[in-house]
Amino acid sequence: MSTDIRIGIVTVSDRASAGIYADEGGPAIEAYLARALTSPWTPVTRVIPDDRKLIADTLKALADEEGCCLIVTTGGTGPAPRDVTPEATEDVIEKPMPGFGELMRQVSLAKVPTAILSRQTAGIRGKALIVNLPGRPRAIGECLDAVMPAIPYCIDLIEGPYLETDPAVIVAFRPGQKPKT
Repeated sequence: MSTDIRIGIVTVSDRASAGIYADEGGPAIEAYLARALTSPWTPVTRVIPDDRKLIADTLKALADEEGCCLIVTTGGTGPAPRDVTPEATEDVIEKPMPGFGELMRQVSLAKVPTAILSRQTAGIRGKALIVNLPGRPRAIGECLDAVMPAIPYCIDLIEGPYLETDPAVIVAFRPGQKPKT
């Protein structure tokens, strides 16, 4: 399907990028967005190792060269020495959006006490919103359920494309707009 709306999906994992195990995070994000979005869009996927410069370069390329309005990462958000996705994201964003990480941790904390170890973050680079998610598919879904209502409006505010959601899956919140029933 050809469309102008491009969404970057980046799996950050030494083992998945080396083929030691199958990437589950990236496909979980793509499946979630396929259910949630009714606007036609094209995924631009990458599976890369936990390397700060490579992550930063990948995020820059997806935003600046590929024209992605939304870039969603999975993996590399914990406290382990190789977990550097938030640092790489902070290296390339122009405006931090800390509310995304705060909400994702709050939602995750209701499920598992180790959510306080998670370092998800988000930010704006040009006309792209970058959101870091955890690595486990179930946690990815829970976090996207929490933040997805705000993502289309955020992309509106940074002059990106108009993203529509399926209200049976997720209701996008846009101030001043009456909810569709």
